[in-house]
Amino acid sequence: MIALALDTSTAEGSVAVYSFGEISYQRRFQADRSHSSELFTALEKARGYAARFDRIVVGLGPGSYAGVRVGIAAAIGMNLVLGAELVGIPSVAALEPDNEEYFAIGDARRGAFYFTWLHRRTCQDGPRLLSEREVRDEIAARALPVYATAPVPAFPSVQIVRPSAVILAEMAVAGIGIVQTEDLEPLYLREPHITQPKAR
Repeated sequence: MIALALDTSTAEGSVAVYSFGEISYQRRFQADRSHSSELFTALEKARGYAARFDRIVVGLGPGSYAGVRVGIAAAIGMNLVLGAELVGIPSVAALEPDNEEYFAIGDARRGAFYFTWLHRRTCQDGPRLLSEREVRDEIAARALPVYATAPVPAFPSVQIVRPSAVILAEMAVAGIGIVQTEDLEPLYLREPHITQPKAR
């Protein structure tokens, strides 16, 4: 199987190609709020590493509202052109530390946090919204590593790690952790907070 993987759920995006049993291309890029320019440059180069793709996999978040939407839109566009199977995996299942079991948390704003318990890169619980107290209770209940993809002020000691398109590609080829196919939706835990323009 030949797979194309991408993740844009954090400020550091990544793209990878898995072909013939190995990673043949990988690229990371700092994108912050402008994922599209760097992402499409990386995708263009990725296409040169395989004549075809059997599967396109994208990280579904949770993470950057705009970033996840850009990644899914790009994957859908590539799918329309290439005709590959389209699959989605939670981005937190593809964090780089190769621990068999861990927690992933994140700041969901307005006093809430997302929490996920993962085992062998498969979500066992979550992602779901919890209060700070509930997150602390979950962490205290099991002695597991705790990661986040961006700083979480309420949990300053949490290690910051990023999702990896390389891991997403390997998971997609192995059929691990896939939660959506074809009609992909971001893993938003709440609607984005939109500030209304002030009346003049």
